[in-house]
This record gives sequence, C-alpha cells and structure tokens, in this order.
Amino acid sequence: MRGRALVTGGAGYIGSSLVPKLLDRGMSVRVLDSLAVGDGRSVLTAWGRDGFEFVPGDVRDHAARAIALEGVDTVVHLAAIVGDPACARDPDAARAVNLDGTRALLAEAKERGVGRFVFASTCSNYGRLVDGDAIATEEWELRPVSLYAETKVAAELDVLASLSPGFAPTCLRFATVYGVSPRMRFDLTVNEFARDALVNEELVVYGEQFWRPYVHVRDAAGAIAHALSSPVDHVSGEVFNVGDTGQNFRKQDLVDFLVERLPETTVEFVARSEDPRDYRVSFEKIASKLGFRVSKSVSDGMDEVLALLRSGAIADPFDAMYRN
Repeated sequence: MRGRALVTGGAGYIGSSLVPKLLDRGMSVRVLDSLAVGDGRSVLTAWGRDGFEFVPGDVRDHAARAIALEGVDTVVHLAAIVGDPACARDPDAARAVNLDGTRALLAEAKERGVGRFVFASTCSNYGRLVDGDAIATEEWELRPVSLYAETKVAAELDVLASLSPGFAPTCLRFATVYGVSPRMRFDLTVNEFARDALVNEELVVYGEQFWRPYVHVRDAAGAIAHALSSPVDHVSGEVFNVGDTGQNFRKQDLVDFLVERLPETTVEFVARSEDPRDYRVSFEKIASKLGFRVSKSVSDGMDEVLALLRSGAIADPFDAMYRN
C-alpha cells in the first residue's frame, strides 16, 4: 500500500487505531483533527514516524481543508460529531460537521484529484427493523430515527452520488464499536458496561431486549485499511456493513457475558420501550466481496477493557475526556 492519505478525525477513537496501521502498510498519513474531544495524546502513537503529519483544524474550515488536502490521493473521512447524545446536544453543529463539512470535503477532494474517498457511516442508519427477525443487508431501506443517523444517511447519498471516472467513493457502515484505543472512550456500550460493572459493581441497563451489532475498534480500523488495499473496482460506489453477523447481541447478552466474569455485579433493568433503535445486521457482503473478517469478539473486548481498568493505567475512567 503506497500513496498519501488524509485521515480526518485521525486523533479519534477509530482514527488513532487506523493511522499507525496505514503507516505500517507503507502509506504516508496526514491527520486533520480539531481535538475537540480527548486531549490529543492519541496522536503520540504516530508522532515522529516517517510519513506522518498532523494538521490541527476543523473539517468545516476551508483553510484547514485546503492544507490537509494538498498532495493526497486518498481521503478517509472519520471526522464527525458521533452518537445520538452528542448530536442532540448541539443539532446545528452536528449538521454543520456531519453533513456540510462532508459535502465541502467531498467536493474539494474531487477538485484536487483524490482517487479514493472512504466515508465512515453507521449501522444506526437501519433504525428499527419492521420485521424483528430480519437481518439487514446493505440493500435494505434506511430508517434513521436520530439526528446522528439522519446526517449520516444524507451524507452517504452525497458520497455515493459523487462516483465518477477516477473518483471512487466507498461508504462503510460500522457496527457499534468497542475495545481499547489510544483515544479511549467509556461512553460506548461494551466499554461502559465493563467499567461500571468493575468499578461500581452495578449496572443500570436500559432497553435490554433491543438488538445491536458490535465490532472491535481495531477491526473497524482494519476494515478501512482492507478497503483501501482492495481493487478499486471492488469498492468504488459500494456500501459495506462492517462487523460480523455472529456479533449481533441484545444488551441482555452483554450483561450475561459480564456477570460470568464479575458475578458480584448488581444489575437493574429499566424498560425503555420508547427507544426505537432495534436492528440486527448482516456482514456477509464485506466478507464475500472483500474477504474481510473480524479478529475479535465482544467477549475478547470485555476482557481487554477489564484488563486495562485493572492495570491502573487509567486513573479515572469516568473523566469527561473519555467520552464524546
């Protein structure tokens, strides 16, 4: 793998796992990140390595985009206000970053002669499946039920519509991510459950019956690298769910995994019938078409997060720096 990639949001949860992987594979990597969340220490995993550059800036800023896009042939667009709570807190900013920023970056990337554009989307786009026994494929109707998913669905349409000779856009719909990353987060379901069960010895679980798919953060990063190394005609204009069909779980299943490890945990279940997100997802397309398969399970991720917490390497996992 050669060339120069721009990774927007490269200091974030997925980006900080992706950047070293791309460098290891021989790419030069430029990161554009506003460092709006976290404290920036995640970029130290790549700092000083040959081929690494860091551009502090916001994807909404034209001047920052111009600097970041100079001389790159690949764009991986991760920068976003991620998740329902963060988007609901500031809807205008969510639309400006997730939709307007994406549109501007997309147009300018094409103008600069970028060849590949990988857009980070979400399986939240599926919303709530009408048939509770169904498993959504990439061809299913998208039914966003949150502002976050609405912005991602709208941005996906623009990304896919940009397909043209010499410009290959790809959308990756990630399952709910978990696991240890240089820019650690404890506001993601698996990581949060592991933290609360270990530190507080109690869990409060809302909507335990609802289904979600899950993917380890390093597998999410690996899927991006895999897409970039795949033949362009295999990924151009395509959408891929990223995860593993066997890793669809209810929150109740996650609790069961944890109680096996931490039997002293007290669990309180709180009904949340108003949460409309309930979906299982198929990941057969990325496996069959690109040959990508995950390397980690939710159980692996729980063990990893518990080991990190027990090590004392993180003084306060409830600190605001560990959430979006």
